[in-house]
Amino acid sequence: MSGTALIVIDVHVALFDPVPRPHEADAVLTRIHHLARAARAAGVPVVWVQHESPHEGHPLAHGSPGWAVHPAAGPDAADVFIRKTTPDSFLRTGLAEWLATRGIGHLVVCGYASEYCVDTSTRRAAGLGLAVTLAADAHTTHDKPHASGALIRA
Repeated sequence: MSGTALIVIDVHVALFDPVPRPHEADAVLTRIHHLARAARAAGVPVVWVQHESPHEGHPLAHGSPGWAVHPAAGPDAADVFIRKTTPDSFLRTGLAEWLATRGIGHLVVCGYASEYCVDTSTRRAAGLGLAVTLAADAHTTHDKPHASGALIRA
């Protein structure tokens, strides 16, 4: 499998707009937008993975305004949208099968949160035998009590 796909994880309005915002939120959204635009121009599929909460009224409830992909990241209706309910973009989502049927063996990964869903999905992809490139400046997270978002991303 030699094809490539851009995987954008959890770039939700509810995760990027409330204060406090993730580290370099606007810059990361812009970088993701540029990555998505370049991927499409090169014929590389863009896959948006969206986390959803099963709880009605939760900011990440399916279909809620906060669940939407942040428009500054540049989603396009022709892109692929995958729903997930765990930090793992592959668990019960059909993503692995979708990639396999298209001969995709290399992922460029970006999104939110660096130390959680991005990390989990990147490790899972590698465990499945996929080559993974982490877009170093196109993932982010919020500051935590033990470390800043900048330190976590580094």
